[in-house]
Amino acid sequence: MDGILNINKPSAMTSFGVVAYVKRLTGERHAGHAGTLDPDATGILPVFLGKATRVVEFLMDNRKTYHAEIELGTATDTYDGSGKVVYQGDTSNITKNKVEQALTTFRGEIEQIPPMYSALKHQGQPLYRLARAGVSIERKSRAVKIYRLELISWQRPLVKLEIECSKGTYIRSLANDLGKALGCGAHLKSLTRTQYGIFNINEAISLKQLEEGCKKGDWQKHLYPIDSVLQNIGAVNVDEEGETAIRTGNPLNIVENGYNSQDVSEKYVRVYRDGRFLGILIHNKESGSWRPKKVFI
Repeated sequence: MDGILNINKPSAMTSFGVVAYVKRLTGERHAGHAGTLDPDATGILPVFLGKATRVVEFLMDNRKTYHAEIELGTATDTYDGSGKVVYQGDTSNITKNKVEQALTTFRGEIEQIPPMYSALKHQGQPLYRLARAGVSIERKSRAVKIYRLELISWQRPLVKLEIECSKGTYIRSLANDLGKALGCGAHLKSLTRTQYGIFNINEAISLKQLEEGCKKGDWQKHLYPIDSVLQNIGAVNVDEEGETAIRTGNPLNIVENGYNSQDVSEKYVRVYRDGRFLGILIHNKESGSWRPKKVFI
């Protein structure tokens, strides 16, 4: 079965654990997820099944939206509630206005240092394993983008935010950095991903719902088609000759099929024949032709 499930990940479960559970329920051997969530985080975790695993990369660049609850006054080594307290500060002088002012520095393109407790690797070892062994590695800052950062509520010492951001953004790091900016320390208390590309938490299903669907034999109704995550890529219809070229891995001149390559800025295009999704083509700038990159015939 090929498609994508919009899973609402529960707390206290790893993203890998969710995928393993989905595989057991559905019987699908090939499965993977996009956008890892920390074990304590909840919300959208897209799980790709069968041939859909081949398009995970096309979702990765999509924006993500989170609801985050940050507790001021206490910083931890993991930047969230699961870690050891490393600093405690006074929040009595922190006002809503001060929080709003501090948040302005985190909007737009910012530099972030990934937390030591993360899945990033150093010489093949995940950083969190090194951190648990008491080893600290210098991490380079990297650019991420915060498209939207709104203060939802303020009730000392809790700050609730809605954050729309680019891939690679660590909300735990943002919480820790906000604590530093306010001079009182902070950590991420809770986190829920509410939007990831086309996937919205209002349409997400729980693992219990999936389990019930598997018992009834109608769980497939929850599947999104493979090309649903490719809607930001241009599309072209081809004839029988074009489908044959795709099957055999030969280049196509899709302008002859009525498609203008200037219609989209991306280097990829979706291909269909009579409504059937055939695959993804990649543009060769030198020859002007398009070659099959992913074929789903």
